[in-house]
Amino acid sequence: MNITAITKREAITNNEKLNRIAAQFNELVKELNRRNLPENTVSSINRDIEELNSDRIAGHDLKRLILRKQAKICRLIEKRHKIVPKNYYRNLWLVLGMTAFGLPIGITFGMLMNNMGLLAIGLPIGMGIGIAAGSGMDKKAREEGRQLNIELKGGL
Repeated sequence: MNITAITKREAITNNEKLNRIAAQFNELVKELNRRNLPENTVSSINRDIEELNSDRIAGHDLKRLILRKQAKICRLIEKRHKIVPKNYYRNLWLVLGMTAFGLPIGITFGMLMNNMGLLAIGLPIGMGIGIAAGSGMDKKAREEGRQLNIELKGGL
């Protein structure tokens, strides 16, 4: 069973941003169709796409819904099959590195210097740690064949 794509309709083709987002979503669907996914995963994804193909939603609400469904599908595929798009872990760990490593480093540095204005110094350090950790995980996923040949833009 194949995953269905978003149907082209006037609301999508008239809006340049919406058209670009829908094209990216359809590219994700093509990449997922190249994988041998179980029937229950495919049917779950198709239910989400059926909601997108309904004519009830248009404009900005449709854009938000497409991005939300795209993120939901990526989380589902990552949870069940450990398949991720390009730079998935890098983007995830960038934020985690800033909060889990950068803020504590910045607070420590600020307290040592008695100037809490130096708190922000830890953020780029944490960002670097997060990018390094995430890039390593992305490289491992690519080597194991768990990485899709698409980089998603617009929110995950």
